[in-house]
Amino acid sequence: MSKERARRRTARQAELAAERAVRRRRVARRERRRAVVRRLTPTVRRGRNGRLARHTRGERAAIVLLTGATLAMIWYFVDDLALRLALVVLLLLVLPAIVVIALDRRT
Repeated sequence: MSKERARRRTARQAELAAERAVRRRRVARRERRRAVVRRLTPTVRRGRNGRLARHTRGERAAIVLLTGATLAMIWYFVDDLALRLALVVLLLLVLPAIVVIALDRRT
């Protein structure tokens, strides 16, 4: 009787060991796959990074609204197409300098 129990116990232990090995391989494969995906996906930075993050939401809205209003005024009041395009390009080139001059917080 005890030999039969010992045989069944060893069979059970062997089966559990095989299941554990399968589970370990599956977990290792999943971890390798996650590591590859983590390496390939770009990181998204949260918080205030970059050029636009220097300004508050209100300041950014003011920049966009004033630029849009200026563009609308150029297209409404200027008749010549070449002059319109030149003024739009000039505005877009000078806009960063205007923003720095108007909203720069450095002392």
